[in-house]
Amino acid sequence: MTFNTFGRLFRYTTWGESHGEAIGCVVDGVPPRIPLSEADIQPWLDRRRPGQSKFTTQRQESDTVRILSGVFGGMTTGTPVSLLIENEDQRSKDYGEIKDSFRPGHADYTYWKKYGIRDYRGGGRSSARETAMRVAAGAIARKIIESAGMRVRGALVEMGGVVIDRARWDWEETERNPFWCPDAEIAAAWEEMLGAIRKEGSSTGAVIEVIAEGVPAGLGAPVYGKLSADLAAALMGINAVKGVEIGDGFAAARLRGEQNADEMEMRGEAVHFRANHAGGILGGISSGQPVVARFAVKPTSSILTPVDTIDRAGNDTTLRTKGRHDPCVGIRAVPVGEAMMACVLADHLLLARAYGD
Repeated sequence: MTFNTFGRLFRYTTWGESHGEAIGCVVDGVPPRIPLSEADIQPWLDRRRPGQSKFTTQRQESDTVRILSGVFGGMTTGTPVSLLIENEDQRSKDYGEIKDSFRPGHADYTYWKKYGIRDYRGGGRSSARETAMRVAAGAIARKIIESAGMRVRGALVEMGGVVIDRARWDWEETERNPFWCPDAEIAAAWEEMLGAIRKEGSSTGAVIEVIAEGVPAGLGAPVYGKLSADLAAALMGINAVKGVEIGDGFAAARLRGEQNADEMEMRGEAVHFRANHAGGILGGISSGQPVVARFAVKPTSSILTPVDTIDRAGNDTTLRTKGRHDPCVGIRAVPVGEAMMACVLADHLLLARAYGD
């Protein structure tokens, strides 16, 4: 299996499976003399960690990270940073009944067709467990971009077709509810809705919005190094993501040219944009406005509701997945989306410093 590495100058390679002994990653391209310890990484992992509410999987993992290399005296050395998280709460027996059948909507069938073998215990590499290492790498990326004045935040803006009211957007509210929702009223409605979906043994999808502020103008390069293209690929590569949009995205197709135009004016010595339909990226290059991206996460494929499928012998069968699963995997995708935005920005920042691109 190839393609386990992301990025160009700032790049990381993840390894491990959902029910293996451990998961980990090696982060390369980290500049020297950046203060870094486990305490800088752990808070971001804690945001993604399972078992924190009744609305996420009840798998109990501390996700305690260890730095194995690349740091000396509390500072990065410029050599690869190796990170390790031990798996603590695997219950592989929950998956015994599906070892010969394929979960509809999951990667079971395609992994088997491609490799002739699959790790049915939680999906192996296709499990969302792998995203913990993306968050760990993202924590290092944050250190790089924060030194340049950038900040990345994410929020859940839609669940099961119920959308937030942007007039009530409150970043502080995202820290007060289990959904990372910026709208307190909608968070209460989601709690009731998702509770019912969970009791029914089903799942639902969600939309996450990630915003990067303080992004300088000039990151990204034409024609095949566009910031928007790399960001879309990064977010699309997250497990269960089925769609990505930058700025107004698909809504821009319903606008007229004068409506979509981000009109500009001078305010003193500074350029001011009157709108941000483009999501902070023009021609694949950052404009200096906030970079805004959204991605859609499908409903969790592992559900208690019986569904029709086939087995490896080509027989029709019915499958009901046991075990501990997220009724909405989009909740824990919020810190993952933040991490991928940070990794892309760190990569492009280092590229700009090195090559002017």
